[in-house]
Amino acid sequence: MLRSVAIAVMLGALAATARAQPLSPYASAGEQQAAMTDGRVTSEQLVRAYLERIERIDRAGPKLNAVIALNPHAVDDARRLDAERRAGQVRGPLHGVPVLLKDNIESRESGPTTAGSLALTANVAAQDAPIVQRLVEAGAVILGKTNLSEWANFRSRQSISGWSAVGGLVRNPYSLDRSACGSSSGSGAGIAAGLAAVALGTETDGSVTCPAAMNGIVGLKPTVGLVSRTGIAPISPEQDTAGPMTRTVADAAALLTVIAGADPADPATAEADAKRANYLAALDRGALKGARIGVWRPNSGRSRQMDAVFDAALQVLRDQGAVLVDVAGPDAKTTGRIDTLEGDCLRIEFKAAIDAYLAATPPAVKTRSLADLIAFNAAEPRELALFGQDIFVSAESMPPITDAGYLAKRAEATTLARRAIDDMLAKDDLAAVVAPSGGPASIVDPVNGGRFFGSPSTPPAVSGYPHLTVPAGYASGLPIGISFLGPAWSEARLLGLGYAFEQASHARREPEFMPSVAVRPEIGQAFDPQ
Repeated sequence: MLRSVAIAVMLGALAATARAQPLSPYASAGEQQAAMTDGRVTSEQLVRAYLERIERIDRAGPKLNAVIALNPHAVDDARRLDAERRAGQVRGPLHGVPVLLKDNIESRESGPTTAGSLALTANVAAQDAPIVQRLVEAGAVILGKTNLSEWANFRSRQSISGWSAVGGLVRNPYSLDRSACGSSSGSGAGIAAGLAAVALGTETDGSVTCPAAMNGIVGLKPTVGLVSRTGIAPISPEQDTAGPMTRTVADAAALLTVIAGADPADPATAEADAKRANYLAALDRGALKGARIGVWRPNSGRSRQMDAVFDAALQVLRDQGAVLVDVAGPDAKTTGRIDTLEGDCLRIEFKAAIDAYLAATPPAVKTRSLADLIAFNAAEPRELALFGQDIFVSAESMPPITDAGYLAKRAEATTLARRAIDDMLAKDDLAAVVAPSGGPASIVDPVNGGRFFGSPSTPPAVSGYPHLTVPAGYASGLPIGISFLGPAWSEARLLGLGYAFEQASHARREPEFMPSVAVRPEIGQAFDPQ
């Protein structure tokens, strides 16, 4: 839809001249970097091949709707980086590697930052968000933007995860009738489908880890404050963060190493430079040996196949020398209280944050407040065709962020969530806690809604602690992830543990773009719902 004519013209010209990519589209960023170092491929070849694949798989073919916009200068950027490489200048592990960005992250090279909303189609940033600037300085090629759940899934409780008015519905490449989850649905589906090497998503609660798990990739929600949020359409300054979405743990570590760091415009990142690390250097195949790992089952019994995949993953941990300890986790009363407090706090935080964000957008953007957005949606049939904006309306009526009642609720929510994780870790002297990441993905049903199996995302989201998900296995061809949870600033440890599990399990496999899991032989008689 957006810039479709220009994109079609550009892709047509590129496809006519592109050379065949000598690497699999599923090659990791590390493998791509090695191939460029050896002279087997150039960044320009990678970019051209991915642009052709986006046209063939995302725009046509299975039509995933994962990529919402492209950088018209991507080929030129790749050529410039190839020239640097020939001159002996390599900026780091991401030099020449194509990267996709969720379309709530500002990038001046990729057109407007829409958050999936038609209200922001004129929101063309004058400069890159700091995390995008870090990527560019590290030599990454910004390939384009990914589709998402509109407004990061914070417009309605009846929303369809992965749908936006600008980009339509993102489809899961493992089963096209299944949810890609959200809100970073396009980043999850795009990386799973081999449309780029790596991507950035954003999370307030589950928006990196859920689409990563349901699309069979690695996703990391960092500690809040490790990564700048400037230039990202917000929900909550207390919980928002960007994070890597990749096919391997090593690629997530490389991406986090680049984007982590302090930003003077984001006070939450004041400790980031002191806490950040070379996360690639922290990876160790033997990290699980002797590690005490808590086993938490917050969604046990909701899916027999999910439970079986998780049990098999636990055996991999044992086989690698981990000491597993069952933990109870927070009780139902505590989790219910955290959920209630989070819902109230996020609405108050969203109103303040989105009003400030919209007020600073370019003059061409006519929606300058949440009230303006509500009015715009009410007047635009394409916005409310499938579901409403009850969260927006509720948020508009909330008290200001300086309200004493809100401050007390946020303090209580943070305390309860941190205590939930800290108590699990401290009671048995644990390095981390593992849990099923959720899934399998539900069928997309705009009439009755989808079935969701739950996830462990809320305690780390509300506490601001890190959450890593790694592919663990499959249920009837649908990906299942295993989550690694730890205390603040424990990304290096979690990535090390996740890497050791990944290298031992080799669980991830490429998607088949099936129209439905019902066509898989083990399900029984095949049929095509199309």
